[in-house]
Amino acid sequence: MTVLLQTLVQHLAEIAPLSLAESWDNVGLLVGDRQATIGTVMTCLTITPEVVAEAIQRHVDLVIAHHPLPFKPLARITSDTPTGQMLLQLIAARIAVYSAHTAFDSADGGINAMWAAMLQLTGTRPLQSIAGLGDESGGALGSGRCGRLPAALSLAALAELVAKSVTSSVAAPPVRIVGDGVAEISKVGIACGSGGGFIGAAKRAGCQSLVTGEATFHQCLEARAHDIGLVLVGHFHSERFAMERLADQLAKSWSGISVFSSLRDTEPLHIATSSNLKH
Repeated sequence: MTVLLQTLVQHLAEIAPLSLAESWDNVGLLVGDRQATIGTVMTCLTITPEVVAEAIQRHVDLVIAHHPLPFKPLARITSDTPTGQMLLQLIAARIAVYSAHTAFDSADGGINAMWAAMLQLTGTRPLQSIAGLGDESGGALGSGRCGRLPAALSLAALAELVAKSVTSSVAAPPVRIVGDGVAEISKVGIACGSGGGFIGAAKRAGCQSLVTGEATFHQCLEARAHDIGLVLVGHFHSERFAMERLADQLAKSWSGISVFSSLRDTEPLHIATSSNLKH
């Protein structure tokens, strides 16, 4: 059984309405013929050369990537750049590409909402409203999330909970913190990916901590100055699990097509040890 690409695109837009995307983002159908038939779908966090090779080998018709490819406008598509090479390979294999990115971050059932549910937050609201959205969502939609823990935890205990909460096929990530590990945390902000820019919003929302993927050195200093504890789970681990869940969700909704998550979409960062250093 197959389904029209346009039909799948419409379904994905219901899961993560593209109106929720940030103005700078590049979302929606990025490569492909809307009238093409789709029988095999693969999800991933990021399209890399390894993911492209996997998609071709597994005869994938559509790749749903969290991070857009291309992300920035291109003046030309040639094999002179890695982005151009990947796009040419995907187009030659007639593989479509779709990304919801920040729309999926902010959606009612999106990544930040998944994190809020995993941490069992109550009174959950967005950290920032989305321009033009107004109050039609009843406060349910917007960028980031914040809410209260079932019971107060130390910052170190929160970091441990975050590491255990990432339900992914990959090993639990090493989690770093900024702040006093014994500081009591009752209200938590969440911003998946590169969420250091939400520190001010978390402070204004009354959060004692912000859970995010990564933050710059200066953002870490900003958090410390604001007395906001940071829990840094890593960009990959803060979002990859959600693409696995999306694959499961789509497989249940479209039982007639094959849907799975990439096996070659991996964390690029590793801890250097004597066993994995190349000599």
